Amino acid sequence: MRVLRNTLFGLFLVIPAVGFGANCNVTSVGLTPITDFGAGETYLGFEGGLYPGEANVRPAAHDAAGLARAQAIQPLDANGNPDPNGSYVLVSIGMSNTNQEFGNSFVPLANADPDKDPNLVIVNGAQGGQSARVIVDPNAAFWSTIEDRLASNGVTPEQVAVAWVKQANQANNADEAAYRTELQGDLEEIARILKDKYPNIQLAYYSSRIYAGYADTDLNPEPYAYDSGFTVKWAIEKQIDGDPSLSLDDGTAPWLSWGPYMWADGLIPRGDGLTWACDELAGDGTHPSNLGTDKVANLLLDFFKTDTTAREWYLTSPGAAPDTIAPAGPTNLTVE
Repeated sequence: MRVLRNTLFGLFLVIPAVGFGANCNVTSVGLTPITDFGAGETYLGFEGGLYPGEANVRPAAHDAAGLARAQAIQPLDANGNPDPNGSYVLVSIGMSNTNQEFGNSFVPLANADPDKDPNLVIVNGAQGGQSARVIVDPNAAFWSTIEDRLASNGVTPEQVAVAWVKQANQANNADEAAYRTELQGDLEEIARILKDKYPNIQLAYYSSRIYAGYADTDLNPEPYAYDSGFTVKWAIEKQIDGDPSLSLDDGTAPWLSWGPYMWADGLIPRGDGLTWACDELAGDGTHPSNLGTDKVANLLLDFFKTDTTAREWYLTSPGAAPDTIAPAGPTNLTVE
C-alpha cells in the first residue's frame, strides 16, 4: 500500500503569510487528486475515488435514485404546486469563492446558454464570509439573504429543486483531523437545512475546493483545500450507506452526489488534464481570479449538461442519457 502524503508538504505550511501575494513557486504540493488514486493507494489511510469501493462513478442504485428524483423535477407555482407555466430553481450555497464562481461567472454563462431549460431559474445564494460553520445555524442571516435573492428573481423557497454546495471553514492552522471532522458534520447539517428550508428540493450536488498551494494566508491553504474533498466524499457515502441522519426515504435530506471535483495539484496535470495555474488565483492565492471563476463556471456547466441526473433538469431536451458521468471534470477546459 502506497501512502500519497508528501513528507515535505509540511514545509509549505510553516512559511509565514507575509502579505506579498500568491506564492506562485508552489506549483505542486505532492498530493494526488482523489480521482487519480490507484488501487490500494491511500492518503493518511483514506482510500480514494469519489464513491465507495475506490470508484469515480456513482453506485448504480444511488444513480437510479437520483435519476428518479431528477425526472420528477417540474415547473412549480409560487406555492410549490405543479404548473407548466411555473419555474424551478437551482441555487448555490457557499462562501466567497462560491459566490465569485457561481454569481460572477456561472450565472451569466448559463443564462446565455440556449440549451438551458427556460423554466429553470438560477439564483446565486453564496455569500462572502459565510463559511460552513456560520450557515449551520438555520437562523443565520445567510438564509434570509437567500430568501431575499429568490424573491428578487421572482421565485420562492417552494420552487427550489436543486442546490450546488461548495463550502469550507476557516482553517487558521487547525488540527487537520479536527478540521475534516467538523467540515464533514457541517456539510451534512447543511443538507438537512436545505430540505427544511426548501421542501421541494430533490438534489444537492457537492463540490470541494480548488487548489490552494499558492495561498499566502492561513485562511484555507493546503492541505485543508485538499482535505475538503474527503469531507464531501464521506458525507455522500454516509447517505449511500443508508445512515438515517441523511435519509432519503423520510425526507431528512435531498439526494446527495458529487458535482464536479475541482482539485488538481497545481501545474501537475490530473488524469483528465485539469491543472491550476497561479494566474487563475487572485493575489491571496486563495480566491479565484477572473480566469479561475470562468474555469469553474465551465466545469460546472459541462457537468450539468452531461451528468446523467443533472441533464434531466438542466437541458430543455435531455435526449438519450449517456453512461453515468464521473464528476471529475470535463476534458475540454477552454475558458470562454
